[in-house]
Amino acid sequence: ILITIALTLTSILIMNAQDAQSQYNQGMNKAFQLWGEGKNNDASAMFERIAAAEPNNYLPNYYVALVNTTASFQTKDATTVNALLTKSQDALDTEMVKDQNNAELLVMQAMIYTSWVVLDPMTNGQKYSAKVIELYDKAQAIDPTNPRAVFGKAEYEIGGAQYFGTDTKPMCEQIAKSIELFGTFKPETPFSPKWGLDRAEEALKACK
Repeated sequence: ILITIALTLTSILIMNAQDAQSQYNQGMNKAFQLWGEGKNNDASAMFERIAAAEPNNYLPNYYVALVNTTASFQTKDATTVNALLTKSQDALDTEMVKDQNNAELLVMQAMIYTSWVVLDPMTNGQKYSAKVIELYDKAQAIDPTNPRAVFGKAEYEIGGAQYFGTDTKPMCEQIAKSIELFGTFKPETPFSPKWGLDRAEEALKACK
């Protein structure tokens, strides 16, 4: 009888876990679909709902931050950018409290700071530029194989080099290195970050 009860309970737990995983997969796929359709607000809201249901999974909040930060680069309206980056930062902070040694989260923080710099270079450049480089360096130290960390730093430094009229060759070499890393990088899960190769390839073309 005890064995039968144990087997029954085990079967129920397995079925519940499989159902939860199925719902997670469906939700994430739907959120990515909405994002691909340009429905940023809907995608962000979907990722937020998944994050509430998956408190031990950093990815939903990571994508809340990524969706909104990416959108912030597409507008010059200060009020809109502030709202988008505030939402990004809130989502990221939730995960950074849990894990400050996740390279992807550090790259995401660097992107948020970069958007602030793009919005107002004169005011925010001095405030955030050193932090951006520091974050990318820390991300690379944690995971030297992460292509987004290598590319992100090189891309940011190229912007500064072009502004000051200095040589961009070292940064272009790092972009080429990031493309090699994109070719060998293996995401931990089907939904783990794997974006960036197209941007790196475009940046390398601009170098040439």
